[in-house]
Amino acid sequence: MPGDFELERLYDDHAQALFAFLLNFTRDEQDTRDLLQEVFVKLARQPALLRGVREPRAFLIRLGHNAAIDLIRRRGVRRKHQDEFGVESECSSPFAVADDPDEELFRSALAELPAEQRAVVHLKLWEGLTFEAIAAALEIPLNTAASRYRYGLLILA
Repeated sequence: MPGDFELERLYDDHAQALFAFLLNFTRDEQDTRDLLQEVFVKLARQPALLRGVREPRAFLIRLGHNAAIDLIRRRGVRRKHQDEFGVESECSSPFAVADDPDEELFRSALAELPAEQRAVVHLKLWEGLTFEAIAAALEIPLNTAASRYRYGLLILA
């Protein structure tokens, strides 16, 4: 089936980059795996979503970002209810320990950025996307993408 081949090629070409983006955004490996699966299951069930897509990576990042935002919102509601009833949740380390102390320091600082800034910084530095591509992928205005990057770098400096 041609749709299966296209989906397989999309996964092979972009899953690793999407995983890195989502991990940086969610800071949780299991959530990232779940979100990655959610994106590709959605595409398998709705192959028409891929029609007319010019930039597959940007499109996948948009789908992943939207899924991550939905997850964060659901968790926010859940945390609110947990706080009301005094239930504590466990926090896990967002990143594996790096071999290079400078890299560990940078990852630690990056983890402290607000999620919106962290997403833009990741897409700019690791994916090498332009602000136009970032704005399209995250469905935000171009100036917002640029300012989130600038403010993120100021915090990291």
